[in-house]
Amino acid sequence: MPSLTMRQIQLFRNNGFLCLPDPLPEEIVENLKTAIMEDIDRAIEPIVRNKDGRAVRISALMDRAPIFREAVTHPYALDPLESLLGPNIEILTNRHNHATLRTAEDNKGAYLHRDVRQWTRNIYTIIFYLEETTLENGCTRIVPGSHHFPGVSTSIHDADWASDVLGQALPVPMPAGGMLAIDSMVVHGAGENHTDDTRMSMTVGYHSVDELMDIPNPKRLLVRGEGLYNGNDTK
Repeated sequence: MPSLTMRQIQLFRNNGFLCLPDPLPEEIVENLKTAIMEDIDRAIEPIVRNKDGRAVRISALMDRAPIFREAVTHPYALDPLESLLGPNIEILTNRHNHATLRTAEDNKGAYLHRDVRQWTRNIYTIIFYLEETTLENGCTRIVPGSHHFPGVSTSIHDADWASDVLGQALPVPMPAGGMLAIDSMVVHGAGENHTDDTRMSMTVGYHSVDELMDIPNPKRLLVRGEGLYNGNDTK
């Protein structure tokens, strides 16, 4: 699988998001949906329930069925990420690492946000869409370029620039199997689901290997390349 073109990389850098070129194979998508529903039906912790008591999210995907690891390390995901993050890539297990069923009952939780607060702790996120997302069932909304705005220590809605940008969110419909890479500083959020069906997706955070960290981080999984330490504390 070829790397991203310079134009695609530039679009990601400028806008803060990119629809990845190739969708996950249909067989993987179907296997993911089956595994998610099995764990939801069996209420295998950790899970999140909505106000009606229905399980709508399963967390700790990397500790569940092998299909999750197969999907999030698929070349259609990691090859484009390598163009953005470099050859040594880790998955974070303490940010995202979950699958969600968004229903009409859960619309109260649809809001614009950032996944991280500061550039120094930034990650790149891939949202894996396992069902088609549309305007009707709550596709992701993004404020293009908002990752360039200052970091915040509280809610972005309290930032002095919030009123200028929060009304500029654009919908990003995606097909089943589609993958959306976002800079986690970009302002984004799920839309409201106005249908009787679910909107199933997975969210996974990726990071370059920290070359200045000489202590293994148990909250990160190396999924491509190698762990490197390039500190000069012994020189």
